[in-house]
Amino acid sequence: MTFAQLVDSLVKVVDTAVMPLLYALAFLLFLIGMVRFFFMEGEEGRQKGRVFMLWGMIGFVVLFGVWGIVRLLLSVLPA
Repeated sequence: MTFAQLVDSLVKVVDTAVMPLLYALAFLLFLIGMVRFFFMEGEEGRQKGRVFMLWGMIGFVVLFGVWGIVRLLLSVLPA
């Protein structure tokens, strides 16, 4: 197995298994934040909801950005 084949198989595993799991986790954090923000009593509950939503959105941005950079590098670098 060559290094290029190893990298290609690793990218496929990350693309099909790890990334969907991370996207689901970020989405779950965002949903938990929404539930806390809208349905918990008091300002403390709303603040915790805001924090969860913020971290969920930061997770989405980081995931999209990093995976976009990886895809760009894979398309630019010779195979």
